[in-house]
Amino acid sequence: MSRPVNSHVVGMQTTTETNQQQKQSKETSWTLDASHSHASFSVRHMMVSNVRGEFQKISGSVKGDLARPESLQIEATLDVGSLNTRDAQRDTHLRSADFFDVEKYPSITFVSKSVKKKGDDLAVTGDLTIHGTTREVVLAVEGPTAEHKDPWGNVRIGASASTKIKRSDFGMTWNAVLEAGGILVGDEIKIQLEIELIKGA
Repeated sequence: MSRPVNSHVVGMQTTTETNQQQKQSKETSWTLDASHSHASFSVRHMMVSNVRGEFQKISGSVKGDLARPESLQIEATLDVGSLNTRDAQRDTHLRSADFFDVEKYPSITFVSKSVKKKGDDLAVTGDLTIHGTTREVVLAVEGPTAEHKDPWGNVRIGASASTKIKRSDFGMTWNAVLEAGGILVGDEIKIQLEIELIKGA
């Protein structure tokens, strides 16, 4: 004799499966559009001004449901060899073993660990790896923007992100003492990202 079906349990299972399917259906992949994105940094020079630079080759992705920030998984890679501060001699020095040591460590990477809503913005905690050293950092993110479709049918969103790090935390300690006192290169680095993403599957 067959056991009667518990309609209440079946209903709960169906609801749970439906909710899971709805969550999965909203999860989307976004690819960073390098031609419309920018990764820049600034550092104090001789304690009197800020020198700015950028990484001209960047890539990255975002996966998850934008309506549920905690579901988002974010990754980014910067090509250290593409560093540009508008001074060839300085760029060569920055790529050398005194700083980034690009031959040993050609990339800077970021992998998110958590994403939390913070007012209208996001706080993205993740592992930042520079010069072979990984440290946890928090990116303050403005956005993402609303979705917009470009003339070719691509759906796009944008976001801005910033953080501060100490280069000495990543093993980059080279410096020179100034005759009048102080140091040539500051320790604190300000990082600014302007990101545009294209919607995938």
